[in-house]
Amino acid sequence: MKFKREFYCKDTKEVARAILGKILVHRTEEGTLKGRIVEVEAYLGLGDPGAIGFRRVKNIPEALLMPAGYAFVYFTYGNHWMLNVNAKTGKLGAVLIRGVEPIEGIEIMKKNRGINDTKNLTNGPGKLTKAFGIDKRHNGLDLTGDELFIEDSDEKVEVVKSTRIGITKGKNKMLRFYIKSNRFVSKFK
Repeated sequence: MKFKREFYCKDTKEVARAILGKILVHRTEEGTLKGRIVEVEAYLGLGDPGAIGFRRVKNIPEALLMPAGYAFVYFTYGNHWMLNVNAKTGKLGAVLIRGVEPIEGIEIMKKNRGINDTKNLTNGPGKLTKAFGIDKRHNGLDLTGDELFIEDSDEKVEVVKSTRIGITKGKNKMLRFYIKSNRFVSKFK
């Protein structure tokens, strides 16, 4: 069952923890791609020095201003798309999906990435967007729709909390969450 808007209207940290173990689904022309979300980071908006909303107060991306439950996809490091889930409407909170465990459409993911190594297919935010074919076309997409969404899973997970990765400001905040010992986590701390 796909999550409704209310699910995303909670505190950003709560949404980040709640989507661990849930299934990211992307329906494409080539087929349906699914992956269990195994690693995320929470970004808390205007009060969080690591967040885009903090750094770009006068030029906040439009998709980040959309209600909770919309995708915020941006380009970084000159070659990677980052998939975020807007959470807690009005606070510029977003959850970066850092890693997924491939479940369905793995051959399509390998083709999209140009690799055969399943272990390194989706264990990082840029890797997973490329494998899933997610790019600027998905920025501002409603995650309660039928193309790109998160569906529930009954899987119980053990969550580990750590500092965020790949940022210079706000990196000491304990806002990275991942499933303990899952081999598709990008980096263990």
